[in-house]
Amino acid sequence: MNIQWYPGHMTRTRRQMAVSLKQVDAVCEVVDARIPQVSRNPDMDEIAGSKPRILILNRTDLADPEETKQWVAFYRSKGYAVLTTDAKSGAGVAKFSAAVRTLLADKIEKWKEKGQTGRSVKVMVVGIPNVGKSTFINKVLGRKSAKAADKPGVTRGQQWFRVEGGLELLDTPGILWPKLDDERTGILLAVTGAVKDNILDVETLACKLMEILYHHAPELLTERYKFELPHEDEEIDFLGYELLMRAGRKRGFLISGGEIDTERMARILLDEYRGGKLGRITLETPDEYAEEQANG
Repeated sequence: MNIQWYPGHMTRTRRQMAVSLKQVDAVCEVVDARIPQVSRNPDMDEIAGSKPRILILNRTDLADPEETKQWVAFYRSKGYAVLTTDAKSGAGVAKFSAAVRTLLADKIEKWKEKGQTGRSVKVMVVGIPNVGKSTFINKVLGRKSAKAADKPGVTRGQQWFRVEGGLELLDTPGILWPKLDDERTGILLAVTGAVKDNILDVETLACKLMEILYHHAPELLTERYKFELPHEDEEIDFLGYELLMRAGRKRGFLISGGEIDTERMARILLDEYRGGKLGRITLETPDEYAEEQANG
């Protein structure tokens, strides 16, 4: 699978970010706690350069708490400053300002030595589409200033916001990288809503999600849809499609001739996963990421 998605505004945004980096003291990268590594833009290392970075694992209300702890430990072991938040409720957001000042403690101390005690700390906030970046900024500000919506591609231009206590935030539009040539990456971004649904067939996407849930949270899957998981001795050609049919049958989604309406079930599955109705499920682990890196 080779998903091409690089709208013109994303190209412009990348150029604007490179220019704006000269004006900021640090870069704050917001990622989805359900897919922390996949939702990081690999271009960001090149874009941000040597600027101090803080990583925000957002949407922790939808992610497995134990898996989130593992990711925090993983990133801190790599030298990142890390903060976990649920921007929708505001959980963890209050710690952001202090975390930034800790990250920039040496720089702030040098400002004081030069008599620049009132100087504002400027932070660029980045993230791929639909990781809750604008909602996070609004919670930091304590008011609804940045546009926020539960779909990708809402923030279109860079905006500066002043926070009480000498902190200024530069909000940037969410950008993806030019080409998603790894199927796993494309699927995980699609099921969490980082790319628009019309990029992939909804049934194909739901089948892939069923397979992922089968391996990551089988108990939550059967609890929600009330079907039995396949036995080890069952011969099944397409596991995801089989699970989708079993769920659709249990929900009574039948069409003429007694066929199962798998498209309807697919849309329900995606909506319910994204809305947290299946439970708190993380779709990738640090071990999986390390294994993927080791395999090239």
